[in-house]
Amino acid sequence: MKKLTNPRLCFFFVLLLIGFHFVVSSSWAEGQKGHEFLGSKRLLFAPQKKHVHSSSIVELSDGSFLVAWYEGSGERKANDVKIQGLRLKSNGEARFQIFTLADTPDLPDCNPILWVDSKQRLWLFWVVVSANRWEHSILKYRLCDRPTQGNEIQWSWQDIIVLKPGNSFVETIEKDFSKLNYEESFWAEYMPKYSRMLLEAARDPAKRQRGWMTRSTPLELSDGTFCLPLYSDGFNLSLMALSHDSGKTWSASSPLVSLGGIQPSLIQDSDGVLHTWMRDAGPPPSRLIYSRSHDAGKTWSVGKDTPIANSSASVAALRIKDGRWLMLNNEQESRRNQLHLTVSRDRGKSWHRVAMLEKSTRERDQFSYPSMIQSKTGDIWMTYSHYNLKGESIALRRISTEQIKVSPTSD
Repeated sequence: MKKLTNPRLCFFFVLLLIGFHFVVSSSWAEGQKGHEFLGSKRLLFAPQKKHVHSSSIVELSDGSFLVAWYEGSGERKANDVKIQGLRLKSNGEARFQIFTLADTPDLPDCNPILWVDSKQRLWLFWVVVSANRWEHSILKYRLCDRPTQGNEIQWSWQDIIVLKPGNSFVETIEKDFSKLNYEESFWAEYMPKYSRMLLEAARDPAKRQRGWMTRSTPLELSDGTFCLPLYSDGFNLSLMALSHDSGKTWSASSPLVSLGGIQPSLIQDSDGVLHTWMRDAGPPPSRLIYSRSHDAGKTWSVGKDTPIANSSASVAALRIKDGRWLMLNNEQESRRNQLHLTVSRDRGKSWHRVAMLEKSTRERDQFSYPSMIQSKTGDIWMTYSHYNLKGESIALRRISTEQIKVSPTSD
């Protein structure tokens, strides 16, 4: 190795080291002042030209973290899309190199969801897109009993989940659609009405059994039920996959009927009631859609618009240990260039702004599809898609519960 003997070069080299240390350190120190841009943030990898999206984060039993996302040259029409993963230390720094969690040859793998159950088993749920169409997606999962050893995950089981919604699926859609007071007057006289087309598709057993997709984190309910939120781009509505035997078998709940409520995010209240907020993929105005269940996810109320704006983007909701409820949402009617954190102190009756975690003046920038957990230390950890002119990456953000205060500028 050559030695630096020139004093000027040595001085310049020291300055470079100091500058590098400052850049790395500041990536975790971003946004500490005030409520806006709250918490510490960094990108998991350098922005790239490949498409990266739909991340999920979990904490493992040893205090480390695992993050997953899908990556490729596109989405459902790009057959090189695969599920990638990264192990993180307890402080959020990378523990190993990025590795592949799932890759079905010549088919897109999308929408990964990581989850750790009460037995500390690691689950990976995702969809394989058949025929390059969302409505033909195949729901898959993998299970690992000991996820903390080494970089590669040693999966103990892998299977597909096939749901068989019965005739009650059709009956619920027909009954609940009548409660929506949906005006279909804009349809031409000779064109089948939207509700009738939906019912016709629901009567087809093959259509109602396929195309159910992941996006949001499951819950293990107070009675031990596993509740996995799912949605369908074919039906443009949601349902839950329920397991009463720790994931050995799964059944379908009744559909969550609404005008385009998809990608449901769950909170179970202390009284056992399940609450869900859904992305609005229906007609304007674009609002978060809300539904609830009083029977451990088996049946659901008709999904109705809330006052909360949503730019047809995924939302993450979380009940934290002190009883407060948190929500990450692109609280705009269009565009995803802002990401908001809100808090509810009255069990979802009202929501108040804590911080605008991301904001860009460029309309094409996006900060979306969040995932959110609370670690054993009490901190809130978030990941989300991060797009700007430099490229695409996954952002990791950490905040403390002490920082969750209603902003003075909150509406």
